[in-house]
Amino acid sequence: MFMQPGGKLEPGESPQAAVLREVQEEVGLEFGADKVVSLGLWKGPAANEADTFIHAHLFSAQTSDTPSARAEIEELLWIDPAAALTRSDIAPLLRDKVLPGLLGR
Repeated sequence: MFMQPGGKLEPGESPQAAVLREVQEEVGLEFGADKVVSLGLWKGPAANEADTFIHAHLFSAQTSDTPSARAEIEELLWIDPAAALTRSDIAPLLRDKVLPGLLGR
């Protein structure tokens, strides 16, 4: 399943610190804390863990740098957000909650 970079919080770690760490580890992009904007807490089913419900803190940021697949990331995919709504290889939280929310649907 394709999903945004991310992962579990380390003990004592804030969601913002976690996103900065995870994005650097997984796609090689570095951002200052002042460059990421919280888009809130999103809840939905996990993509790779059966019968698991997740709470995901979502952030946005802009960069002209090119991400690359690192760590446990095998492949990157650039998509039209509206087209992703009908794909079966997009993580449920991203496809069913985040993208419709961001697209105003």
